[in-house]
Amino acid sequence: MLRVLLLGVLAPAGLGLPAPLEPQPLGSQCVEQDCFELFRGPATFDAASQVCERLQGHLMTVRSSVAADVISLLLSGEGGDGLRLWIGLQLPPDCGDPGHRGSLRGFQWVTGDNHTSYSRWARPHDNRAPLCGALCVAVSAPGDLAWEEELCAKEADGFLCEFNFAASCRPLTVKPGAAAAAGVSITYSTPFGARGADFQALPLGSLAVVAPLGVELECTVQPGEAEARWGREEPGAWACSVEGGGCKHACNASAGAWSCLCPDDAALQTDGRSCATPAEHPCHELCEHFCVPGFPDAPTNYTCMCETGYRLAADQHRCEDVDDCMQVPSPCPQTCVNTKGGFQCHCFPGFEMVDGECVEPVDPCFGSDCEYQCQPLGQSNYLCICAEGFAPIPGAPHRCQMFCNQTSCPADCDPHNPAICRCPEGYILDEGSICMDINECDNSYCPGQCHNLPGTYKCICGPDSALFGPTGTDCYPTKVSGGDLEGGEEEGGSGALPDSPTPSATPRPSPTPQRPLHSGVLVGISIASLSLVLALLALLCHLRKKQGASRAELEYKCGVPAKEVVLQHVETERTLQKL
Repeated sequence: MLRVLLLGVLAPAGLGLPAPLEPQPLGSQCVEQDCFELFRGPATFDAASQVCERLQGHLMTVRSSVAADVISLLLSGEGGDGLRLWIGLQLPPDCGDPGHRGSLRGFQWVTGDNHTSYSRWARPHDNRAPLCGALCVAVSAPGDLAWEEELCAKEADGFLCEFNFAASCRPLTVKPGAAAAAGVSITYSTPFGARGADFQALPLGSLAVVAPLGVELECTVQPGEAEARWGREEPGAWACSVEGGGCKHACNASAGAWSCLCPDDAALQTDGRSCATPAEHPCHELCEHFCVPGFPDAPTNYTCMCETGYRLAADQHRCEDVDDCMQVPSPCPQTCVNTKGGFQCHCFPGFEMVDGECVEPVDPCFGSDCEYQCQPLGQSNYLCICAEGFAPIPGAPHRCQMFCNQTSCPADCDPHNPAICRCPEGYILDEGSICMDINECDNSYCPGQCHNLPGTYKCICGPDSALFGPTGTDCYPTKVSGGDLEGGEEEGGSGALPDSPTPSATPRPSPTPQRPLHSGVLVGISIASLSLVLALLALLCHLRKKQGASRAELEYKCGVPAKEVVLQHVETERTLQKL
């Protein structure tokens, strides 16, 4: 690990001098284009920010573990232990939404953003309550360099500044063996005031003094180049042992003087360090984009070329944009929009771009299991709907069932055989193709009060019922309490209410109950009578006008077997009256 440049000062207390008014730098280091400097001395958050800004920087942003490692590197020198240092993280004036604060807990960098891939808070925080007030963040050292919230007006032990540059130079290279022989030493100074000999990188504008050679170099970016390198305004080479004398090709140290050499097909330029071929000059000056040099026997010949999306103009030097949308065939499947050096493809309304092709969005109803019809909802959802007179089945919305909420509704008849019709549950087919509601209350289904409803009915259980209070389709309990009688089933049959025992001191013998007519006998009599009526009905239907057409099948609600018998009686009576 590189040592940290220590820029400490003598302790004022030891010399009897007054304490410094300004925080003093302890060390600095650069990583590529970013430089950091550690200052020690009591300072509020605002005072620390002002010091960094005067040096053309700002308080340090710790956005990654690399930046955290830089802090550890700076604190590893003398005087760095036990400090609380401000970093560039503060709470905005307004209170943020607790649910959207992210890893920075609503704090914001002094650069005006909250982007980060790193955070290291010392204590967990209740993420439900918003943070408000003048709060800033300090890092505590030594240890794990945890972040702690502090009042901005409170003085910390120091702070960290950050400086950003467009480019940087690596430290000067010295030819092996030459430094020891000549006693060469290099001292660097940065634009933000740091000085020393140990840096990992040097930003633009940094100076390097090489002793005892008397060479002073500056980190600059030469015109037409992207990377920074060491140089000086004075032309010619410097000591060949330091950075190769600055020569682009080779450095010559013969006869106690330094000079730069170029290849045979190139010439030394006015700076005394760069080389250029004859063909390079016209290309650089005349071609707008690229130049292809001519043959060696004709070095002044060249050809200009353009970037993709451009073509050479009539003067053979400038480049003009090509309207790609005018090509035949068009490069786009539907709509083409020309841009500088390129083009953009768009689709017509109702289409979307997929892998360079305009396709219609997939119908969300494609592959649905709707029994009747599917209705799209947006581009991804759908709703199953039913035909008139039908409604979705609860629990299975993709299927439909007949539905009527009135006393009469049209029947669902077969279009190929109108005589075959269906009615919703709880309805009966009347003359023609009309479904009429069955009035269950006319058939004494309820022992007490009865309310007829479309397709159903409701019993209100009275005080004489074992289910006093509730409403439903039956006021009798499904099972008589008390268990089975001795010797077999209870004599009262299904649904019979038990006798309420009368409490007394001594039990009395119960009177012998009269045996009621068994329900099986009643059912047998009813079936025999119904069979006779149905035989007569079959003979009469045979003589009706619509021969060969079966009577529409009855689809109605059947709560108990007795209800079916009554409904068939009603249908028989209607037929006899018509005859």
